[in-house]
Amino acid sequence: MSHADDPASHDHASHTDLPVAARVRRLEERVIAAGLTTDEELDSFLRTFLERASPLNGARLAARAWTDPAFRELLLADGNAAVAELGLAPGDPARQGYRLQVVENTRDTHNVIVCTLCSCYPLSLLGPSPSWYKSHAYRSRVVREPRAVLAEFGLELPGEVEIAVWDSTSEARYMVLPRRPDGTEDLDEERLTGLVTREGLIGTALV
Repeated sequence: MSHADDPASHDHASHTDLPVAARVRRLEERVIAAGLTTDEELDSFLRTFLERASPLNGARLAARAWTDPAFRELLLADGNAAVAELGLAPGDPARQGYRLQVVENTRDTHNVIVCTLCSCYPLSLLGPSPSWYKSHAYRSRVVREPRAVLAEFGLELPGEVEIAVWDSTSEARYMVLPRRPDGTEDLDEERLTGLVTREGLIGTALV
């Protein structure tokens, strides 16, 4: 099963012929020219954002969901609200203008995320994206042959497990809620957080 859009109809608001960096700089120059900010203010915001952007944020969401059924329901129903409840602002999805959808791994379904046309990604929750996530090979192949790609990451799933591929857009980002590992019933939330990896939140690994 794949939830990836047809690349021909994929609606990324930022996808044009210009390189991303050039488009961003043009927008920055227009905002600065309008007197709304300065280069220094933009640099300061970016530094603050990147300092707080970490896969630890996504791991905290997963660990809380494993230990708090009400929070798990909220996380799956409204990812933005769950992020706000956990106090992960200012680098939260709502402030970045996208909808966060969290997809849950089960015994029967394994989820993996991708962005087929660029590298849209919930950076504030997963930290800077790995180079392979941005590679053309991953972006093109995981949609067509997800089981083979996951096997190359060392994740070989049973044939009866269905694989769902979720394609990010400029309006929506995805994060995987991994299955809680067996034998962790006695672990508290802090120790559970330490088990969650960025790859687990992307879906290229188990926890």
